[in-house]
Amino acid sequence: MSILIELKDDYSEKVHYNRSDYPIYIKSGLLSHYPNYAAPNHWHDDIEMIAVLDGEMKYNVNGEIINLTNGNGILVNSGQMHFGFSDARSECNFICVLLHPMLLCSTASYENDFVLPVIRNNAIPYIFLDPNTSWQKKILEQIHFMYKRKGLKTMPLDVQSSFSAIWSLLYDNIPPNDNILHPQSSDLSITKNMVGFIQKYYTHKISLMDIAASGAVGQSKCCKLFAKYFNQTPNIYLTQYRLNKSIELLRNTDISITEIAFSVGFSGASYYAETFRKWFGQSPTKFRNESMQK
Repeated sequence: MSILIELKDDYSEKVHYNRSDYPIYIKSGLLSHYPNYAAPNHWHDDIEMIAVLDGEMKYNVNGEIINLTNGNGILVNSGQMHFGFSDARSECNFICVLLHPMLLCSTASYENDFVLPVIRNNAIPYIFLDPNTSWQKKILEQIHFMYKRKGLKTMPLDVQSSFSAIWSLLYDNIPPNDNILHPQSSDLSITKNMVGFIQKYYTHKISLMDIAASGAVGQSKCCKLFAKYFNQTPNIYLTQYRLNKSIELLRNTDISITEIAFSVGFSGASYYAETFRKWFGQSPTKFRNESMQK
C-alpha cells in the first residue's frame, strides 16, 4: 500500500479545500507537526497567506529565504515554489489561508483588468506582510478575520469579501510588472518539472540522470538548481521525500516496516531504518509507537 500525492498535469499539488464546493482552505498549524520542522515544498495556483501567531520560522520562496516572526506574515503569489521550515527546530504557530484567484473572476473583465495583472506580475513572487506598514497590516487583519469566520455558515461570503479587500490593497500598492521573462522564471519552471518527476515516481528506482532528464538539463545544472532552491542535492531531496511519505504510512496504516520501505522506494528495510534513524533520531518502529500514543 502506498499513499501518492495528488498531482495535476503540470505537477502542481491538488489542494484539499475546507469545503469541496468553494476553493477556500483555512487552518492553523504548528511547524512541529511537519517532519523535521519543515513543510513539504509545494506550489499551486492558489494565493497562499501566512500569519504568524507565535514563534518564528523561515519561509523559502523560489530559493529566497524570508524570516517570519510573531505578528508578521507573508503572501505568496500564484505558482511560486514555497515552504516553511526551521533549521533550529523551533516552534511556530501560524494561520494558513489558501484562496484560488477564480473567487475574484466574476466576469472576464474582472479577470483581465484586476486579477491577471497581479498573478502574472514578475515583480511580486511574494509580499512580506509587516504590521508596521498600513496596507500590509490590513491584509494581516483580514487573514485573522477569515480564520475566525472559518467555521460559520457564511464563511464563503466573508472570505469573498476579505479576499476582494486584500486584492484591492495589492492592486493599489504593488510595483508595476516589468513584463520581462527573468532567467529565474525559466529555472523555476525546470525545477518544478524535476520536483514533479520525483513526487510522481519516488516509489521507483530513480537516478540523478533521470531527475536531470525530466528537466531537460544536464546533471550539473540539475544539482545547481536544487542547491539554489532547496539548499540540498537532488538525491537528498528524493530521500527526504521518501521518508516523509513513509511517515504517512507509519501513522495511518499497520503494514510492516519492510513493506513501507519498499513501497516508498527504498531498496530494503535495514537501509530504510538506518536512514530514518539518521534523519529523525529514532527507529521507524519507535516513531510509530509514539505516534499511536498521541
